Amino acid sequence: MTIRARVVVASNRAAAGVYADTSGPRLVAGLRELGCDVDDTPVVVPDGEPVAEALRAAVADGVDVVLTSGGTGVTPTDRTPEATRGLLDFEIPGIAEAIRAHSRDRVPAAALSRGLAGVAGRTLIVNLPGSTGGAKDGLAVLGPLLAHTVDQIRGGDH
Repeated sequence: MTIRARVVVASNRAAAGVYADTSGPRLVAGLRELGCDVDDTPVVVPDGEPVAEALRAAVADGVDVVLTSGGTGVTPTDRTPEATRGLLDFEIPGIAEAIRAHSRDRVPAAALSRGLAGVAGRTLIVNLPGSTGGAKDGLAVLGPLLAHTVDQIRGGDH
């Protein structure tokens, strides 16, 4: 089963060229290690409505999995969960909870992540924190779940 994936980085500063994002390339590499077909370059956009636009494009393109990086905290510009929630047909809270739980003993601030996971159309969308550690932890949780989840979204049997 081929899983088509896309990485969307929500970062006002990276989108403006202030610095180079490092979490997106880590997610691309990790998705490849999990056997996914993923573009070499993450989509880097400012947080907020541009994230929703990038997610809508991925759903329209029939992408199986979209991982977002960034915009999940509690600062006034962190709007990725809101941009995501409006597109989801349903949430899968256990994925987001597992990602936070995986990280919080080592990184107490992981409890502040408001990231969501859910399905829009036939696309799994998972919000991850905007750090290489958040990317690593998200991939660790998703690794054993990804193929089964995509199979289920496609209508596979339990």
